[in-house]
Amino acid sequence: MARPEQVLVLEPQHELKFRGPFTDVVTATLKLTNPTERNVCFKVKTTAPRRYCVRPNSGIIDAGTSINVSVMLQPFDYDPNEKSKHKFMVLSMLAPYDMTDMESVWKEAKPEELMDSKLRCAFEMPVENHNVATEHTALPKSSSTSLDDGEVKKIMDEYKRLQVDVQRQWEENKQIRENDGLRKRKLAGAAPNSSVMASLATKDEGLSNRVLALCVLFFVIGVIIGKLVL
Repeated sequence: MARPEQVLVLEPQHELKFRGPFTDVVTATLKLTNPTERNVCFKVKTTAPRRYCVRPNSGIIDAGTSINVSVMLQPFDYDPNEKSKHKFMVLSMLAPYDMTDMESVWKEAKPEELMDSKLRCAFEMPVENHNVATEHTALPKSSSTSLDDGEVKKIMDEYKRLQVDVQRQWEENKQIRENDGLRKRKLAGAAPNSSVMASLATKDEGLSNRVLALCVLFFVIGVIIGKLVL
């Protein structure tokens, strides 16, 4: 004789999900609701009793009420390639009106009085992409190496302009040095003029500093572009 249809409403109905990591106890909640006008006895069983702790694993659900059952998965070495074969069964029966002892009720229950529901177990690992995305979002804009095409073009144009500017400064500096050398040779035979010599030294130093600054800026831009290419 077939068993009667389950009167309890289970949430979830078909699958208990356990979310890792599984280095500590992981708990899933099974809600049992009794929509009938009779009290219902229930009992929760599993195919892997050593791996789970169920509280409460049996009891009575009064008419029109619900109860939450905590299913606690014990820590274990999780293998994502291994499918879970663990299952749970919720047995139930209408409580006798003259019930006095829960244990005797289950022992004396007839097969045609028992109802059952089966649930699978599923193990899931948390998705880490969210954390990674959050960390990237928290980085300052200056540390990001992803630039749009417009910004890259501006940097390349500036880079080329600096190349031309540095080359021009080197040529001007070379010409000035040649002219200063000629002046110094002409003044070598004459009496030394301290003001003229100081003026030439100051001009030479100013040009050198300018060229040096352009070289440093040129190097920094080159490093930035090198990182963008990588």
